[in-house]
Amino acid sequence: MPLTNVQIAPGFNKQVTQTGAEGQWTDGDFVRFRYGLPEKIGGWEQIVNGKLVGAAREQFIWADLDGRRYAAIGTNKLLVVYYEGAFYDITPLDTALTGCTFTTANTSASVTVNKAAHNLEPGDLFTFTSVTPPTGAGYSSSDFETNTFQVVTVPTSDTFTITMASAAGTTVAASGSAQVNPYVKVGSLTQTYGFGWGTALWGGGQQVFSTLNGGLNDDTAGTGGSGTSITLASTTGFPSTGTIKVGAEFISYTGTTSTELTGITRAVAGTRSAHTSGAGVEYFTGWGEASLSQTLSIDPASWSLDNFGQQLIATIKNGRSFSWNPINADSNALQTRAVVISNAPTASVMSLVSDRDRHLFMLGTETTIGSTGTQDKLFIRFSDQENISDYTATSINTAGSFRLDSGTKIVGAVKGKDYTLVLTNTAAYVIQFVGPPFTFSVRQVGSNCGAIGQHSIKYVNGVVYWMGEAGGFFVYDGTVKALPCLVEDFVFTTKGDNLGINYQNGESVYAGLYTLYEEVVWFYPKSGSDNVDRCVTYNYQSGVWTTGSLARTTYVDANLYDNPYATEFTATGLPTFPTVQGVTNINGSTIYYEHEKGNNQVDAEGNKTAIQAFIQSGDFDLDVEGNGQFFMSMRRFVPDFKVLTGDARVTINLRNYPTDTASSSPLGPFTINSSTDKVDTRARTRFANLKIENTSTDQSWRYGTFRADIQPDGMRG
Repeated sequence: MPLTNVQIAPGFNKQVTQTGAEGQWTDGDFVRFRYGLPEKIGGWEQIVNGKLVGAAREQFIWADLDGRRYAAIGTNKLLVVYYEGAFYDITPLDTALTGCTFTTANTSASVTVNKAAHNLEPGDLFTFTSVTPPTGAGYSSSDFETNTFQVVTVPTSDTFTITMASAAGTTVAASGSAQVNPYVKVGSLTQTYGFGWGTALWGGGQQVFSTLNGGLNDDTAGTGGSGTSITLASTTGFPSTGTIKVGAEFISYTGTTSTELTGITRAVAGTRSAHTSGAGVEYFTGWGEASLSQTLSIDPASWSLDNFGQQLIATIKNGRSFSWNPINADSNALQTRAVVISNAPTASVMSLVSDRDRHLFMLGTETTIGSTGTQDKLFIRFSDQENISDYTATSINTAGSFRLDSGTKIVGAVKGKDYTLVLTNTAAYVIQFVGPPFTFSVRQVGSNCGAIGQHSIKYVNGVVYWMGEAGGFFVYDGTVKALPCLVEDFVFTTKGDNLGINYQNGESVYAGLYTLYEEVVWFYPKSGSDNVDRCVTYNYQSGVWTTGSLARTTYVDANLYDNPYATEFTATGLPTFPTVQGVTNINGSTIYYEHEKGNNQVDAEGNKTAIQAFIQSGDFDLDVEGNGQFFMSMRRFVPDFKVLTGDARVTINLRNYPTDTASSSPLGPFTINSSTDKVDTRARTRFANLKIENTSTDQSWRYGTFRADIQPDGMRG
């Protein structure tokens, strides 16, 4: 009998049933479509043998005037620069704490630092200077001054503890002296919500913050699924009873110890889910007590990064703006830290450089510069042309300001070819340079199209793409329109066993580009997840969609570097950069990868891990009148791989009715290599679907057309 050619269109369709998706692909992971054919994506290799403290929230790559390439990465704890194979810590320092003293205990490496109203939290980083060591403890000034330290616990508002490299030789109280130089605070790891009548000064706000010391399983028990208590880094400041929030889950408790919340009840509101060690734990109050109603989103830590010429511009979300110049007077820029931009606003949602006209925009910023209490998240300021330190409008400069009027906050912005597109939580605006006296024109171009997060927006080839605040995707190409999506329900809807996006952590969504393959990809957290763990990809040339489990908190296209660079966050990972004395995994860690390199995941030591890619089709049947009425007999199939490195596996799943689960005895998996010309089978079924996969290292494939010897075999089973 002649072979039957089973045609399968490119892209995933998850909007219909398995049987309804005949002639389409329905599922897969680590795959893309190129020239209409499915293939395994390229591998990735760790760039630096170092893991950054915290979760990366933004990445930016640029070059100085001499063509030297740099990558800046901002985490919820750090600002670092990658240059020529190494990381450099350029995190700005906050106001110094002077007059600190030390308390030690004999044979203990835990040292208490005494400073009234220090305002530090567990996991905060800092350095020491001007140290006089505690008398008789056996420490020298260099034991403190040559290291970065982490706050381990905060017993009181006037004390915090650190861990030294060695134990103290004696017990001393309030001895020695030092200056503590805290790293600038960036923000919390995850997005949080206020309660009751609101947050902050009206009705209450976040009162206490700590982190999990040990994970929580998705069960009714406590830490590690082993009891009825939750272990924290510290319970200092927590009331004796109350309700906390971990991720999207609310948990009540009836007692405390120094490190535990006891008598817990899981999921008193929100969905119970697993939480990793290091996840944020928050206690809020409203009018006298915590309410379980969520009323206001509190943004997680993030950065906006851009370049003004060769200078790096770095703005902490809802905070200050800093600059870092790769070339300075002593040619030692990599050993210096970013510094505050003088005269700039001190609280802005984000910043952005308008390249052609050379203005620095501060979006969602202060109406009175220097007064954080006047931050208006719809207010925009821009500097004088060529001067990032002048924001006061005069008759002889081009500085200015204006306010948007739709929505409650600016979410994000992106530079287009000759405009900047600004997205609030409800609308889209185009800003264009027109020159004096008005400098910029502003016009609203869309409504009911707000963005879900600051980094969910990307511009490519004259079009802006973004993920919507309430679901769906949008484009701006002169007009704003919804983007049709055949995986929309999978990404945005939580129902049954389908876990759509965690809207309560939408600010962690990150959009990346890979223009070589004409892809824009959004990385997002699924429902119940504290961290990014899924992705959805749109091929803007062919209009097809794929989904997967690749989890990246930032992803930057190949440009100055040959391949895309991306970051992965591990909540339980122990950070190694910067070298921190007494470091724990309280902040998690970030790994830096070069993508589309080889076929495997490769760590810094060269160890390979297989990328197990697969793709599965919808059901197909005999292409005859009856649409599944007739059984078919499948005697053989002919593999058709356009590219095949190593082995691949082909499985043909069988079932007789759409409501059936796949047969427990499918055809295969059959191992296919370059010498396989056909595979003999023996099966009788109404419906079949095709699965292509690989399971081992050094394997790659691009699949062509499925051809099989299929014959009618009656109407009765």
